[in-house]
Amino acid sequence: MAEIDKKPATGRDTLKDHHYPAVDMGTGTTADHVGAHTKEVHNAELFAAVQEAKTSVRNKGSLQLLFAVFVAFCCACASGYDGSLLTSIIAMKHFQSTFHTGPTGTKVAVMFSLYTVGSMVAAPFAAVFSDRFGRRRAMFGGANIIIIGAIIVSTSSTIAQFVVGRFVLGMGVQVMTVAAPAYAVEISPPHWRGRCTGFYNCGWFGGSIPAAAITFGTNYIDNDYSWRIPLVLQCFACIVVLGAVFFIPESPRWLMANDKEEEAREFLVKYHGNGNSQSRLVLLELEEMREGIRQDGVDKTYADYRPLFATHNGRWRMAQVLMIAIFGQFSGNGLGYFNTVIFEQLGITSSSQQLGYNLLNSVLSAIGALSAVSLTDKMPRRKVLIFGTLACAATLAVNSGLSAALDSQGKNVITSYAQGGLAAYFLFNIVFSFTYTPLQAVVKTEALETTIRAKGLAAAGIIVSAMGFINQFAGPIALGNIGYRYIYVFVGWDVVEAIMWYLFGVEAQGRTLEQLEWVYSQPNPVKASLMVEKVIVQADGKVSEKVIDVAEP
Repeated sequence: MAEIDKKPATGRDTLKDHHYPAVDMGTGTTADHVGAHTKEVHNAELFAAVQEAKTSVRNKGSLQLLFAVFVAFCCACASGYDGSLLTSIIAMKHFQSTFHTGPTGTKVAVMFSLYTVGSMVAAPFAAVFSDRFGRRRAMFGGANIIIIGAIIVSTSSTIAQFVVGRFVLGMGVQVMTVAAPAYAVEISPPHWRGRCTGFYNCGWFGGSIPAAAITFGTNYIDNDYSWRIPLVLQCFACIVVLGAVFFIPESPRWLMANDKEEEAREFLVKYHGNGNSQSRLVLLELEEMREGIRQDGVDKTYADYRPLFATHNGRWRMAQVLMIAIFGQFSGNGLGYFNTVIFEQLGITSSSQQLGYNLLNSVLSAIGALSAVSLTDKMPRRKVLIFGTLACAATLAVNSGLSAALDSQGKNVITSYAQGGLAAYFLFNIVFSFTYTPLQAVVKTEALETTIRAKGLAAAGIIVSAMGFINQFAGPIALGNIGYRYIYVFVGWDVVEAIMWYLFGVEAQGRTLEQLEWVYSQPNPVKASLMVEKVIVQADGKVSEKVIDVAEP
């Protein structure tokens, strides 16, 4: 195994390095320090700074910061809304009487997949926009493009116009989803980073649940407004973004990267330091940002993507980005675009029932995702991804097995088999949402340092869109030709994904964004990321000393 430098750069290393042999590892107490105990952490200086900061969600600065995260959340809502929209609309009789597409096949594939083509085309420009003009302006621009696309699709009467609108929608969503997750991770205090960024990505459900509910209700309208109203309401989250984006602060890391250090410092003092300019957390973050963010970085050279792949550090960072981008789209969750078709294969033929179950599925998935968000700053990312992905494979295997049993019965369906298959499908979506929904944003934004973050997210956007294209184009064709057997593909692939996470997954929990530079520069970043330091925590919660020996994984 390659050697690892055991002295990571952690910024202001103000803790006293001291081996404290008198500590009783069983009780955590000593004669001199009653109530003291040792604790293993990934970054001793950060842990001490956070313990001292005692950040409260109730103060004015924290509430303003959470509002800023909510604006980013609304950007994800626009993407999530689309995820539930077409699967419901293609089941509506008035939509079918206008476009005559059927529930599966090539026409449906084109209408779904041009959205992802628009996303891929826009990705490089989205990175340039975000790096040059800032995260807020990029979110503003993306919202405007989505509104234009929603108007085109909601007024369409031909497949050609509908497809053009879908292409424009994909472009707008890409611009927003390059800027918004970068913004969420860059403004968050280190100890809130997982929850804030994970909450951003839960905006998918902030869009998909209203979309499922709206289409369930409008399905009872006996004219074309049954499908036109849900399409035009795709603008709603974007209107919120347009109204709020210039009332929130710009990312401090973008400010630092663009020679605006004083503004970055003011941000950190106000939102991370409770107004205290001498806050240990603020001083740590500021010094690490000075050391880690280059003002002449790759973000100033708009066509240069070489740092993402040309160095050992960059390749390992992009490995995390590519894995979460591919696995987050191709673990079986792409079947969600065709929920109504899957429900029909399980014997649920009523369009009202299909749309009702689609809504229920979105709600259950959101519960799984929000449960994970609440724990994201405490749970190790790598273990969650390994075991969660294996659980995805298991639940899909049960679903496909019961679907096979139903298929062999013909019209004599055993109700319990159908109910079991449906329950397994719902359980898969809960497990997937718990495992991947928060971490899809967290892993890739943590893996990318500030000056390559927008470009890395743009590259991830292209991969996500490519996987989405495969899901949305191949999905309806495969389901039409081989039915439930298409699920077998994802059962096997999820096992492969779990193995990949075990071999190559880098643990970022408990470290600052800038300290991850040390992790990714090591010969074996996986092993380096699992290393921990030991600190002495006193009875009052303060960290007094750092034990000199570092525990290896």
